[in-house]
Amino acid sequence: MNNEKDRMLLLERLKSDKQLILQEIRKVIIGQDKVIDEILIALFANGHCLIEGVPGLAKTLLISTLAKTLNLKFSRIQFTPDLMPSDITGTDILAESKENGKRYFEYIQGPVFANIILADEINRTPPKTQSALLQAMQEYQVTAGNHTHDLEKPFLVLATQNPIEQEGTYPLPEAQLDRFMFNINIYYPTYEEEKEIVLKTTSETTKEINSILSPNDILAMQQMILTLPVSEHVLDFAVKLARSTRPDSAESPDFVKKWVSWGAGPRASQYLVLAAKTRAALDGRVTPSEEDVKQVAVIVLQHRVIVSFAAEAEGINAQQVVQELLKHLA
Repeated sequence: MNNEKDRMLLLERLKSDKQLILQEIRKVIIGQDKVIDEILIALFANGHCLIEGVPGLAKTLLISTLAKTLNLKFSRIQFTPDLMPSDITGTDILAESKENGKRYFEYIQGPVFANIILADEINRTPPKTQSALLQAMQEYQVTAGNHTHDLEKPFLVLATQNPIEQEGTYPLPEAQLDRFMFNINIYYPTYEEEKEIVLKTTSETTKEINSILSPNDILAMQQMILTLPVSEHVLDFAVKLARSTRPDSAESPDFVKKWVSWGAGPRASQYLVLAAKTRAALDGRVTPSEEDVKQVAVIVLQHRVIVSFAAEAEGINAQQVVQELLKHLA
């Protein structure tokens, strides 16, 4: 940012635009306010999301509506056991010049060349194909043949998993799980929300979605968020929280040593701070608080904490471990 005045103007605009974005999304999506907030944090923090929820909870509709609201190119990839890496990244095909008849290889872009990618049921495809997303998610590039192609920014991968049906699936490796900033859970709507969903989806009413931001606006806001200051005590809290998930750490309490086999790495500390900064920015605040860190702790940490056999025997999952840690550190 050029100066403090520019940053404050952009911060105020982000706060007001968030309300406009929510207004547009709510034309189509009923409820799921917490999930929408979390996806917006991931977008402006420039991080990817792993979304878990049973079929029929409007995950595709939510993400495609968000893309329309932000004037971003949307692409949906249905992951299946026979999907190949080139089906995602693209491939070289043999083409013929109309001018001189000479043959040459032409690169045809795959569906990964979009701003928002919905990787639907990512755990239904083998690790070789899953890893095709790794370079794109981490480096914002795709390599095909001897050439590397840059992806257009902003670039956000939202991968879904069905938590019920696990037969014939390929669990994501820990290295790939760590690439996701958030692990978001989508739950069933409330009774009143479900009534409204049924009423709206069984009538002829259609809503037009207006674009609120441009890709360049989003990139400017992502850059602005990186410049926001973080107080020492908030930084300490975030790092201590991440380190407390590690059973061999001096900071970890006894229940972590008992229930956790492997804790979160340094990337978790980075994402806790970045997500807290983004949450504060979306509320128009210049600097995050400990409460911001607490609000994003579960979605940042739960897929990075591997519980022990003792925890599984007691019916304790990673989310409960993180929640217990938050109480312990309060």
